[in-house]
Amino acid sequence: MAFDGITIANIVKELNDLLVGGRLYKIAQPEADELLLTVKTGSGQYRLMISASASLPLMYLTEKNKQSPMTAPNFCMLLRKHLQNGRITAITQPGLERAVHMELEHLDEMGDLCKKTLIVEIMGKHSNIIFCNEDGTIIDSIKRVSALVSSVREVLPGKTYFMPQTVEKADPLKAEETYFTELIEDKPMPVFKALYNSFTGISPIMAQEICYRAKLDGEMSVAGLEKEDKKRLYSAFADMMAQIKAGDFAPCIAYTGAEPVEFGALELTMYSGGDDHIETYDSMSSLLEGYYAEKNTLTRIRQKSVDLRRIVQTALERNVKKYDLQMRQMQDTEKRDKYRIYGELINTYGYSVPEGSKSMEALNYYTNEMITIPLDETLTPLENARKYFDKYAKMKRTYEALLELTREVKSEIEHLESISASLDIAVAEEDLVQIREELAESGYIRKKSGGKKEKITSKPFHYISSDGYHIYVGKNNFQNEELTFKFATGNDWWFHAKGMPGSHVIVKAENDGSMPDRTFEEAAKLAAYYSKGRGKGETAEKVEVDYVQKKQVKKPAGGKPGFVVYYTNYSMMIDTDISGIQMI
Repeated sequence: MAFDGITIANIVKELNDLLVGGRLYKIAQPEADELLLTVKTGSGQYRLMISASASLPLMYLTEKNKQSPMTAPNFCMLLRKHLQNGRITAITQPGLERAVHMELEHLDEMGDLCKKTLIVEIMGKHSNIIFCNEDGTIIDSIKRVSALVSSVREVLPGKTYFMPQTVEKADPLKAEETYFTELIEDKPMPVFKALYNSFTGISPIMAQEICYRAKLDGEMSVAGLEKEDKKRLYSAFADMMAQIKAGDFAPCIAYTGAEPVEFGALELTMYSGGDDHIETYDSMSSLLEGYYAEKNTLTRIRQKSVDLRRIVQTALERNVKKYDLQMRQMQDTEKRDKYRIYGELINTYGYSVPEGSKSMEALNYYTNEMITIPLDETLTPLENARKYFDKYAKMKRTYEALLELTREVKSEIEHLESISASLDIAVAEEDLVQIREELAESGYIRKKSGGKKEKITSKPFHYISSDGYHIYVGKNNFQNEELTFKFATGNDWWFHAKGMPGSHVIVKAENDGSMPDRTFEEAAKLAAYYSKGRGKGETAEKVEVDYVQKKQVKKPAGGKPGFVVYYTNYSMMIDTDISGIQMI
């Protein structure tokens, strides 16, 4: 999935059509590397999301708003000072570079008209948002880059802005046939690689599309191209560049079966027939927002939950090591019964053992077999028996103590694994509040003293089945507890992935507990999806799910939040595809 120069060209066209001439009404910085600009135009109000995230840089128009921090960051305050109510005069893209230049004009403190440029670079981990004067001097940037960080270019106030040229590539919008052919012939590699290594803004997927349109195998070597092949390749390339120059974009997502595999700003004709198909969009912004919204949210939540994940993982590793050690000690106590039998047999047959013997033969009346019992020749038979009984008693006490300890440690491991699963399915920052509270109650993090308790706003996932039944999915152990023991009634159905951490799923059933088979299957799919069984390769295509009426589910005495027991249940093997289930 490439946010390439062609995709940016499509975005720039949309922004030119809608935003040029508009005024910056609001400037917000919801994240450290993200801007949300509200622009008022004659035709309405628009929001422009700009993210310079190293993991997921984006730029698109959106209708959604995001909550901003109580105190605006310095970069946001700087933009407000200079650009509040400023007018957008032009939005351009240099060649097919992965950069957007937004030119603005505003009045300074003296009432004079000034011009500024906001430059957005969508370049992976090097992405940035840079604010410049009319002469190209950098005023500031959302990420400052010193010489210690980059030897190629410093991005600091007072420096002159220039586009980084780490790899020499040609502008595809200006390439004539002769120049195009020379560049391609100069590269001993597959044709599609030669294309994206020669020209800016062309991603591997668009290079493959050019080859497909030219009726060529993109994997074949450039050396194998005939004269006619090169002509067809240039013709397909030139046609694509002409589409871009004319603004004739066709945003689409390509699917193989139900899985999205690629997106593009132009029609991906190579995905046609068989299991492949494409879905078109009215705008690149709606495509990007729909495709990346969930991914962007999950990326942000993972960043914000990194401290909690580290705490959970550290505690989990420590408890697993403790459990392994205890299990090894348990194995050492397995021979305790052997010592008890030795003591009994010595008491029974020891009268016939000669003084100073190092061993004795005796019939084990438990198995009816002859065994050899080692003896301490310095002790009497009675003292040898007492020695074995003492060993037995000590090992028995150790075993009983370890039995309780291993139960406690095993319970703690399961608890931590369930918290880890809750972190995996958190979709918003408020979902982390209850997880943080649970860790505090369990003693893994320090409770805040004197401060106000954080308000709980997170709610369980709410789905509706194809047959109209309401299904609720807990996001963490506190919500699981609430759903199962306070929200659900006796004849409602309860679902949970078998033998692994996961969410409690409650289906509100009819008074007699009856439900259509399809609803049972959809609820089981949700239980499988929101469990550790999801996404573990081919062996986890199906997950075993237990289900039972809520009245059969009990809370064990002293059990941790969300932990239950049940003694009779049904089970089914189900896949984790929930794409057809409607979320409310």
